[in-house]
Amino acid sequence: MTWSAVDALVPLYPIYALLFVDAGLSEAAISALFAVWSVSALLAEVPTGALADRWSRRGAMVLASLLEGTGFALWTAVPTAASFAVGFALWGVGGALASGAAEALVYEALDDAGARTSYARVNGWMGAAGLVAQVPTAFAATALFALGGYPLVGWASVGICLVAAILATRFPEPPRRQDGDGAAEVASFVRTLWHGVTEVARRPGLRAIVIAAALLGGMDAVEEYWPLMAGAWGVPPTAVPLATLAIPLAGGVGAALAGRAERLPTRWLLALLVLSGLLLAGAGVWARPAALAAVALFYGLYCAVLVVAEARLQHRITGANRATITSVAGLGMEAASLPVFAAWAFGGTGAVALLLLAVVPVVALGLRRRRA
Repeated sequence: MTWSAVDALVPLYPIYALLFVDAGLSEAAISALFAVWSVSALLAEVPTGALADRWSRRGAMVLASLLEGTGFALWTAVPTAASFAVGFALWGVGGALASGAAEALVYEALDDAGARTSYARVNGWMGAAGLVAQVPTAFAATALFALGGYPLVGWASVGICLVAAILATRFPEPPRRQDGDGAAEVASFVRTLWHGVTEVARRPGLRAIVIAAALLGGMDAVEEYWPLMAGAWGVPPTAVPLATLAIPLAGGVGAALAGRAERLPTRWLLALLVLSGLLLAGAGVWARPAALAAVALFYGLYCAVLVVAEARLQHRITGANRATITSVAGLGMEAASLPVFAAWAFGGTGAVALLLLAVVPVVALGLRRRRA
């Protein structure tokens, strides 16, 4: 949980959308940058999962933080549209490296301890730690920006990424078997990649929950628009980081309660998901600073259901290719985030809410499948 909290303590997170606006980018250009982020992660997701399975999940997490820090350094040193795009590409690859590796490490550690059924609770608390860490992050962003503007915020963010990389080196992990020369290692990597992908394709129950988790996880891309929502609804720019604090806090509460939510009947989970979509739609219609409270409620409910879906995915994975299969779901999440960016560009909050409601039937099919 410490790593999850530190990984979220990046002061650029609450204000980088504002950095793009101040650099002269339009909302369409900002959405295009988010698309670069998603496409780079999409292309890297499954290969990096196989790399984590074959090489080192811990090493993948260390490299992820280093790539993210490099991207932030580039943004800070050269704040242009081109550097923003390159930084997002680096961040996308870094996120792909960490996604499957982190979940696989945690699940297998719990499995080895005979506590596999606790994964939803533990993963929920890890997610909650990352979300709640956004509170001090918002205060830090506000203070650092007041003291040194975007440059100070940017270099502080690079430092946090280095700290996260150091913490990731402390994760326990058994050594991987080496296959000998470089050609053998490459062949082993390709086999790991192939077996992980084909396992998803040939197992209907696994395939259903992968698709459900992917579509649901892709909706989390809407968090990139919290600052823009607040600004469009009348919140002064200097108050945006603090005004949006309730949203990640509510998400943290929802994630922390995922262990209990996992015991709910599937129909209740789907009802919570529908309610979350209606709350987001209502916030978009209201479009006032107070509507951020409805966004917070939406996010809390959504995070609870998302963590349950991720836990059910892990329960259905068998064999040694856990990070690869998790990354297949991550690939789907990145692909599913692209319609979110498009929905925002063309219809704002209301269009994103309709998109969430549209994926509910598919999520229902995945959640109703029993563990294989």
